[in-house]
Amino acid sequence: MATFQTAVHDLSPKEREVRGEQLKRDGIVIRTYDIWKTYIMGDQEIHAVSGVEIEIKRGEYVAIMGPSGSGKSTLMNLIGCLDSPTKGLYYLNGKLASDMEDDELARIRNKEIGFVFQTFNLLARASALHNVELPLIYAGIPSSERLERARESLRAVDLEQRMHHKPNELSGGQRQRVAIARALVNRPSILLADEPTGALDSNTGNEIMALFERLHEDGNTIVLVTHEHDIANHANRVIHIRDGKVERDETTTKAATRSPMAGNEKF
Repeated sequence: MATFQTAVHDLSPKEREVRGEQLKRDGIVIRTYDIWKTYIMGDQEIHAVSGVEIEIKRGEYVAIMGPSGSGKSTLMNLIGCLDSPTKGLYYLNGKLASDMEDDELARIRNKEIGFVFQTFNLLARASALHNVELPLIYAGIPSSERLERARESLRAVDLEQRMHHKPNELSGGQRQRVAIARALVNRPSILLADEPTGALDSNTGNEIMALFERLHEDGNTIVLVTHEHDIANHANRVIHIRDGKVERDETTTKAATRSPMAGNEKF
């Protein structure tokens, strides 16, 4: 492995570009090569992520699981282009995100990643429709197309009839559905969900996980970050993180019932 990692780090810019093109042709949406995230604390180096290598194909439903302090949240930030690795390569849908500057990372986040957060992160004074429409405004999509796509996303999460309601007029589960619709509206390469049921009661949480399963069956690529076994078991594959490293990578019993939909270009 060390020789392979050294070879990856030594790739020329053109070779890195060619590798990204090949990954995209192979239907690989996420590929990390020996990525590290190191923080300097006084005279100490803290390795939050240490040489992680993961590969996620289009159409997979993957949970990243680990206890508090395991490095899973740092890894999520790297995958979500919210942070950059200290070293190593990270390809997102064929693009070398680890080499990007802040402006480029912002653009790729809006285009390629649909975020779903534990606390919903909705605008309190905006309707569900406007909350879902926001990423399209940032993307420069014309008004008529924005509204149609926002309605389509709300329809996908069974919330079209509540599109004109504000967050304080919705239940917790409905707010999370609005957040999921917002994540879907840009037709991203991946849905990245961070503890999406953490602020919900058990019954509502089960409804949201059932929605994720349906979205996966529709061909969406889903990466779920959690510390809960029962939530992780909804996925077809679980990557266990401990001490900043991949402890193990295993398929679940669900994986046998459905194979990844590698034929879809975006989802």
